[in-house]
Amino acid sequence: MKFDANLIFLILVFAAVFTAGQAVIGMVSVATQTRKVNKRLKVADKVDGVSALVMELRKQRGLNADGERGKGLRWLSNLIVASGIPYNPKKWIAYAAMGGMVCGMAAAVLTKHMILFVPVALAVGVGGPIAYLKYMVAKRAKQLGFQLPQALEIIVRSLEAGHPVPTAINLVGREMVDPIGSEFGMAADEIAFGATMEQAIARMSERCQHPDVDLFAATVRLQEKTGGNLTGLLKLNAATVRERHKMRLKIKAASSEGRASALILTAAPFLAISFILISSPHFYGDVIGEPVVKWGLVGLGIWMFIGNMVMRRMIDMRL
Repeated sequence: MKFDANLIFLILVFAAVFTAGQAVIGMVSVATQTRKVNKRLKVADKVDGVSALVMELRKQRGLNADGERGKGLRWLSNLIVASGIPYNPKKWIAYAAMGGMVCGMAAAVLTKHMILFVPVALAVGVGGPIAYLKYMVAKRAKQLGFQLPQALEIIVRSLEAGHPVPTAINLVGREMVDPIGSEFGMAADEIAFGATMEQAIARMSERCQHPDVDLFAATVRLQEKTGGNLTGLLKLNAATVRERHKMRLKIKAASSEGRASALILTAAPFLAISFILISSPHFYGDVIGEPVVKWGLVGLGIWMFIGNMVMRRMIDMRL
């Protein structure tokens, strides 16, 4: 049986490239994991003392020196704190203004209507950052729900080993990645700064704005007031959080058909119009400029938006 030397050479080259690619991906993954674990520790390296660390962490989350939110727009403050993005208002305003001006100018030049500059710039400059904050809040909440049972199990094992509660909470802050690591780390820092465990966990619940974290805070508050076995309560809490997470996944699977239908029904008209305009640019002729057609398209867009909101309410089942 004869073997083709060129084929063998190509197979060896493919194997070498594939192995090198896996090695690079592994190194990048390990480096990313290490960077995430050490995110809060990097802040600790730049400041001296627990007091300065607590103040700096609160400042980065958009909180004042007392750990409270600002007195301005409450809903915007909640988004900023829950997103976990380092709070830098000057940089945020500069980026939003730059993005709004670029998009507004692009819309005005492409459509040859300068009147569109202001509304597009405002929509992008104001709506864009808010949409990004909501996306980051949802992404962070999903990670928190997935990591919380693991964090509670670490606390339970630490308590069973004889460690005090602050040490167990600090262990989670050191060993787990963000976002749960930073949240428990801030709680441990506040306990070291002088707050009680109930106060530190309550503030963590306010920062996270997650129902599972609220359940954990309620468990700690109940144990602080009535006493009892904290280890047993946390075991039960971890099991409850896991079951709630499973139920959310089941709900997501059950509503997947509705979400896919909404996506297809929304994208189909735009895809059809784009295909027609590309394949036959003069298909609509001069009617596209008629006022009746323009207002009709606006009405169809509003009707489609209302339909999407109805479908969203139908598939948005929260637990």
